[in-house]
Amino acid sequence: MSSPNYISADEAVKKIQSGNRVFIHGSAATPVHLVKAMQKRHKELKDVELVSISTFGNLDLNNPEYRDSFFMNSLFVSSNTRAISNSERGDYVPVFLSEIPRLFYNNYLPIDVAMVQVCPPDKHGYVSLGPSVDIARAAVRTATIKIAQVNPKMPRTHGDSFIHIKEFDSLVWHEEDLPEVDYGEKANEKAEKIGKYIAELIEDGSTIQTGIGNIPDQVLKNLTNHKHLGLHTEMFSDGVIPLIESGVIDNSRKKVHPGFSVTSFLAGTRKLYDFVDDNPMVRVLDIAYVNDTHVIRKLQKMVAINSALEIDLTGQVCADSIGTYQYSGIGGQMDFIRGASLSEGGKPIIALPSVTSKGISRIVPTLKPGAGVVTTRGHVHWVVTEYGRVNLFGLNLKQRAKALINLAHPDHREALERAVYERFSSK
Repeated sequence: MSSPNYISADEAVKKIQSGNRVFIHGSAATPVHLVKAMQKRHKELKDVELVSISTFGNLDLNNPEYRDSFFMNSLFVSSNTRAISNSERGDYVPVFLSEIPRLFYNNYLPIDVAMVQVCPPDKHGYVSLGPSVDIARAAVRTATIKIAQVNPKMPRTHGDSFIHIKEFDSLVWHEEDLPEVDYGEKANEKAEKIGKYIAELIEDGSTIQTGIGNIPDQVLKNLTNHKHLGLHTEMFSDGVIPLIESGVIDNSRKKVHPGFSVTSFLAGTRKLYDFVDDNPMVRVLDIAYVNDTHVIRKLQKMVAINSALEIDLTGQVCADSIGTYQYSGIGGQMDFIRGASLSEGGKPIIALPSVTSKGISRIVPTLKPGAGVVTTRGHVHWVVTEYGRVNLFGLNLKQRAKALINLAHPDHREALERAVYERFSSK
């Protein structure tokens, strides 16, 4: 194969025109170099719509100078898109991650330009989308113009990540470190207690879904004595590495992809990126497949561990907004909560600290006005805080309220009990 023709980022982004819809590769694969080159053209561009899920890096998307140039139409809000997504120059699309590829394939959100980051081509001319296949594969497949930032520090992952270099219209060689996140050193007593409670619910031979953060990390640290666990998850971080290396996660009991750890994207430290690099035992697959409820339910003893911003006394879970303020997104919570509930021996789990960092109760009589319900009270089963765990499945409203009050912080239980009395006393 002949050597690729690399051009500068400034030259590559000239293909972007006013009014285009531009996809930005997300998470650890965010092509920051390309995005910054596009931003340099802001005086030439008008009404360029940007779409993405979580993005990493200092993209300065809310810069007032970009007001007329870029509109952020987020599919999952992250810290560097939160300000603009909640402004007049941005918005949020409520959608399951598993259904985002349909938005591209069925022309609900046709992509004009896809900007992605990939590893260098192999001897056959194939590059890899690395740590973030998720919705990026569909974006590249459907985009009219495809621009790739080729980075030798990107891991080459196995699964659905491979794309031939001939599919790209422009290639930009740029070496830079991938963004890293590390929750291993940020443990706190609440997360440790929650992690232990959840780990006790996980049986040998279970398949687990977990993300990144203090609580998932603590769950994983409490699984070292388990046997024959499987991994089928939307995303994972460094915490799974010791369990895979020690053989705790061997995927031997899985009915779907036995022997392989399955994810759709990953984010962590350089150790994680090196671990998955050219590792055939880790399959990074399209989000439409990984998060498909019909796939998840086939995994016996599926344990889905998800978080919440707040939960009301009937079991309604808000996980994406603080009142009307869009904080994150629907993501894959409902996909896995429902899939786990339908799995033979499965356990869908909502885990959250009882209070916020400011001491405000996360267990509330009613959700904040304007808050989004990500997981309905009909879908919620297990709820875990540092004060214990309860299975709400089959409980009526009064029973649920009583059970959840027992999981609340003691400082807030009296107020919650008053709210329950006022709600149900006239019935």
